[in-house]
Amino acid sequence: MRTTTSAASSSVHYRAPARAGAPNLSGLAGVRSVAEGDQEVLEVERYDSPDLRLATSGIVLAVHRSSTEAHWHLDLPDAVEGEQLRVPAPPPDVEGVDPALPDELHELVRGVLRGAEVGPVGRIRRVRTRASLRGGNNREIAALVRDEVQLATLGAETALENWSEAEVTTSRPALADALRERLAQAAAVPTDATAEAELDALLRRTAAPAPERARGRKGSAGAALLVYLGTHADRLAAADIGARRDEEDAVHRMRVAARRIRSALKAYDSLLRGPRADALAEELRWLGRALAGARDLEVQEERIVREIDALPAELVLGSVQAQVTRHFARARAEARAATLAALDSDRYTALRGALERFLQDPPLAKDARSTKGLKAGEAKARKRFTRRLEAARRALVAGEGADVALHDARKAGKRARYAVEVAGRKPTALKAHTRALGEHQDAVVSREVLRDLGARAHTDGENGFTFGILYGRALADAARIEEGLASR
Repeated sequence: MRTTTSAASSSVHYRAPARAGAPNLSGLAGVRSVAEGDQEVLEVERYDSPDLRLATSGIVLAVHRSSTEAHWHLDLPDAVEGEQLRVPAPPPDVEGVDPALPDELHELVRGVLRGAEVGPVGRIRRVRTRASLRGGNNREIAALVRDEVQLATLGAETALENWSEAEVTTSRPALADALRERLAQAAAVPTDATAEAELDALLRRTAAPAPERARGRKGSAGAALLVYLGTHADRLAAADIGARRDEEDAVHRMRVAARRIRSALKAYDSLLRGPRADALAEELRWLGRALAGARDLEVQEERIVREIDALPAELVLGSVQAQVTRHFARARAEARAATLAALDSDRYTALRGALERFLQDPPLAKDARSTKGLKAGEAKARKRFTRRLEAARRALVAGEGADVALHDARKAGKRARYAVEVAGRKPTALKAHTRALGEHQDAVVSREVLRDLGARAHTDGENGFTFGILYGRALADAARIEEGLASR
């Protein structure tokens, strides 16, 4: 039974067969009069692709219409409670007009749709009547809302369902019980079901079936690889809308998912045949680079602000924080534009489609049928990391090219980490190495940013002393990490 409770009253929902009729409201204790309102027609028209890509991702896109207004409504799976994305739709008196999806909503779901067309797929139509039950002083003591509900699918196959609903709202338990008895006489019973959930179920029964992802042979290396790739493909998709809305950490989640998929494809290339895996890995590499600017700026701004806050006040000379804010505001705007350009591009749409097709029809080689391929892929990735780390240590001793060599070792270490994850183990030691190498790279990049900030401060007639202090600290941080890596 679906019940909604507030401080003053509670609501109980009922369902009855279609056209069950109104309950008898005469003779209810405490009820002096019943005022019936005018009928109202309410419609919710669902929009989606023919294979329900929005619904599959937990997204509801609909046009809501009443006698007085109409609007688009977008519900996102991770939206803050109470958040509503609403955009006006054509007036409800315009019949036969299929409203175009507004650009501001289309931009948010573009990545989920992956080029698919959007159109009406289902409708909930309610013919509503409201009765106000009044007591002494003509005050409302209960409300009974009755709906004649019709559900319809609007795709290639049409299905219809009809029933009656009622909602009782009152703060008087005795009156609520009496109304429950009257509704039972009209064949209405308490229910937890919602028309929205019923429409979802009806759509899934009648919609064009989406291709299923392959699973591989149970317990095999191929199955483990496909599970890993599918998990991170889903995470990439889940972060798409957040990245478009500029939500914190969303771009980072997209980059990590893309990197994990690409690393797994490279580490376990012996389990795959043909050029599709290499082509997909190259497109994922492009995506990672396209999103890199936004994420790198997040990291560097957080680092520099944290370092400034940690300095004694006497070492912060001039409008240091204001200079940092201006620098990163400009850079963020440019990176944001680059991120949106990448996500709105045909190349990204093609990548998302290619990734899904790869998971549905993976080019698994014979080696994918057993478990041996997991050990081989992990060993190859570990060996590659060891070689890169040794090369970095030699560069440190030689005093030339160490920054680049350490960055290469970091990338190889991440690939080895992800290869271990595919095999179902925890890469604890590798995490420690890649964390240290990541901190070193952050210090290297930070030096470049601080040098630019100091130079700009001088050009603008500001004081660059503090940026010099921070530059020296970044040098010391890198040297400390290098010393630790050399001794491991």
